[in-house]
Amino acid sequence: MKNGKDLIDWYFSKQALPYWAVLVIDCLLILFSAFMVYWAFYRIMALLASFWALFRVMIIYIAICVVFFRIFKTYVGIIRYSSIIDLLRIGFAMGSAYIVSFGVHYYINTFPATVLAHLTARVLFFIFALSTILMWTERMLIKFVYDNYFRADSAVRVFIYGIRAGGIGLARSIKGDKPDRFKLVGFISHDKSLKANGTRLLGQPVFDVDENLTHVLTDHHVQAVLVAPGRIDRFREDPILQDQIIASGAKIYFSYGTVEWDKDTKINPQNIKEVSFEDLLPREQISIDMDSVAAVLKGAKVLITGSAGSIGSELVRQVASFSPSELMLIDAAETPQHDIRLMMSKDYPDVKATTLVSSITNADRMEAVFRDFRPEFVFHAAAYKHVPMMEDNPSESILNNVYGTKVLADLSVKYGVKKFVMISTDKAVNPTNVMGCSKRICEIYVQSLNNAEVEGKVEGHTQFVTTRFGNVLGSSGSVIPIFRKQIKEGGPVTVTHPDIIRYFMLISEACKLVLEAGTKGNGGEVFVFDMGKPIRIADLAKRMIELSGVKGVEIQYTGLRDGEKLYEELLSEQETTKPSFHEKIRIAEVRQYNFTDVSKEIDELISISREYDDLKTVAAMKRLVPEYVSSNSAFSVLDK
Repeated sequence: MKNGKDLIDWYFSKQALPYWAVLVIDCLLILFSAFMVYWAFYRIMALLASFWALFRVMIIYIAICVVFFRIFKTYVGIIRYSSIIDLLRIGFAMGSAYIVSFGVHYYINTFPATVLAHLTARVLFFIFALSTILMWTERMLIKFVYDNYFRADSAVRVFIYGIRAGGIGLARSIKGDKPDRFKLVGFISHDKSLKANGTRLLGQPVFDVDENLTHVLTDHHVQAVLVAPGRIDRFREDPILQDQIIASGAKIYFSYGTVEWDKDTKINPQNIKEVSFEDLLPREQISIDMDSVAAVLKGAKVLITGSAGSIGSELVRQVASFSPSELMLIDAAETPQHDIRLMMSKDYPDVKATTLVSSITNADRMEAVFRDFRPEFVFHAAAYKHVPMMEDNPSESILNNVYGTKVLADLSVKYGVKKFVMISTDKAVNPTNVMGCSKRICEIYVQSLNNAEVEGKVEGHTQFVTTRFGNVLGSSGSVIPIFRKQIKEGGPVTVTHPDIIRYFMLISEACKLVLEAGTKGNGGEVFVFDMGKPIRIADLAKRMIELSGVKGVEIQYTGLRDGEKLYEELLSEQETTKPSFHEKIRIAEVRQYNFTDVSKEIDELISISREYDDLKTVAAMKRLVPEYVSSNSAFSVLDK
């Protein structure tokens, strides 16, 4: 070692001293204390004359101490992380050892007479007291050096947003994190009642959230802000606070996995993660009655189409967590479906799952699946969803979305499926594009089929439920992955129109609502999800650029795409809603169709689509869905 700095670096680069090394150090401190106290009372000559005799006596006392070290486990902790609990353990161990040693001292007469005479009760007390103080000092000194030298360089310097129970619990959790990821250097809060500036919490300063926050973060060299669990919703609703943190160069972390918090709550450090852009979007927490969903799906046979897609794969995960008796997973995409197979074998090995690569339009294959598998529940997520692609391929949109849905719905009735849940889209409302209209036709078919069963016109007891919602965050068709890629490449970020707005929801939340609506619906309903406030896509792009920290990325407006409209609707002008079993789920009162007429028209539409004449196909769609008026599309000529 070249110097003291090298020695410190060497020590703290090790994970921890072995148990025996800590024990030996503590024993040496006791022996050192004995010599020092003996010297203080009887001077150096007496110490030299009695050195070996005192050494032999102290070996017995040290042996007694070791017994209590083991009982109180004083040597098992990592010294650099010592806490008040560790110091108390040492105090209890040494106090207990002193009492036993005091008794041994007066009742065993094998000690050398000179040493025995000199080791009075007072001297013995000071030996144990000094030993205890030295062991405390050793641990606190190492902890101080680690916290203020080594840890300062290796851990991320953080502020915590939130100074109440959640913030205190989070602070205590990161202090106990081993090895250290974070070094707490302060708190920030909106709470004016505590007069934040000048206040200290857990020894750290507390600052107001005001116009000076960016400078405060910069002056304290803060590298990240951890948001306390109870303040996440408040944080999401404050873009100004987010901007101040981003402007300082600090990152933002949320703590996940814990719902209820108090000051004594401990979290797994792995649940403290840097936020993605999706985490910062303002939205209300959605609570779902998953117990009732679990009660319905536990032990059931469930078929999920589109199982490799964004919505479908999340449905697979959530349904699998309820321990169904068996899953049948269908998707036409081979590689993503293989990923689902690997996920199931790794995360849900006890759930029997068949991963089938097939198109839902393969009627013979679907017939065989329903005949052999006999599903009780069908969650139908398979569909072509990209608006521009379907605008260029209207026949494929009908064959996959409409014909595929009809195949599955008819087989569900034939083979006695209890419930069929179809996932629709807000683009089905007053559709302006081929994709949205195709999904509206799907809605019409399954709803009219359900009504025909109820009226006795079709023999069957399957309950058909439709769920209608907007964009989901992070899906393969979402703008967010596209923006993220464009930002990574240095831009530009392409937005179709400065005023375009969309609804967004987390995939996990949307799927939970699908499951609750699907299992609690009685059949024939079109469930509409409360998507919260719509978000302007241009604003979303700006926030993503700011959060990324990449400089010089510009936004480029490219113009509305074929079939695209500025805003999406969850209801048409002719539709109203009524409440359901969940405040976030409404039941749309939609127009009713006669199944015989609908079935005939859809069969004709499918037949026309097989001719691959785009104009004829779209014209037939418009006859079936009169509210379908094309927007920014070549098919607008059909509306004149």
